[in-house]
Amino acid sequence: MVRGKYDERGSAGEVNHFQALTAAVSGTVGLGNIAGVAVAVSIGGPGATFWMILCGLLGMATKFVEVTLGVKYREVHADGTVSGGPMHYLPKGLVDRFGKNGKTLGKVLAVLASFMILFFGLFGGNLFQVNQSYAQLVSVAGGEDGAIGSSSGALFFGILIAALVGIVLLGGIRSIANVTSRLVPAMAGIYIAACLVVILVNVTAVPDAVVTIVEGAFNPEGVAGGVLGALIIGFKRAAFSNEAGLGSARSRTPR
Repeated sequence: MVRGKYDERGSAGEVNHFQALTAAVSGTVGLGNIAGVAVAVSIGGPGATFWMILCGLLGMATKFVEVTLGVKYREVHADGTVSGGPMHYLPKGLVDRFGKNGKTLGKVLAVLASFMILFFGLFGGNLFQVNQSYAQLVSVAGGEDGAIGSSSGALFFGILIAALVGIVLLGGIRSIANVTSRLVPAMAGIYIAACLVVILVNVTAVPDAVVTIVEGAFNPEGVAGGVLGALIIGFKRAAFSNEAGLGSARSRTPR
């Protein structure tokens, strides 16, 4: 996909495979894999990491199915733009499967999916991301009593981020994909390099960490309700990280 081996000139779609990949990865690496893991471990204990890994493995099946459905039932408009996602494949897929009996249910589920994805996009994604970014900026540069940490500093930061994001979003998926195809490789490279540095610096502690994770995953006396608490926290944070099952990546269908 990175080399463009699977791209076909003139085929339907607004972005190529690599751009679709980076658009999907842009919303997960960082917020989910760094802040999300930290939150999971702090609430559910080290054992939550085990369940996050398991959820990630199971989530690959969910991701595969919903992406496949997104491509199969997407709509390619006359101007070349593409519409896709659960709001399209739910009504169409249920009609194909159950005939007229699935039409009403499909429409209801499509409307609910639209509202849920909109809610997640506004609050689960954007607000949380901006809040985490601002908190880190205040922690490193401004402090609670500094200019950056003031209410006016927070307002300025929010307006600045909103403006920058708006510039990208107004161009549609092509604009988003062009930006993510340049930023995400660098972001992912830095993320992987940082992870390797942390692991290598603490390489002697890795075996003990693995044992602690496994023991915490099945220890009934663990944090946040033991096994059940670690499992729930791990699955929640994993879903937030990889978006498997949320339907939010299905409109990024490549050509």
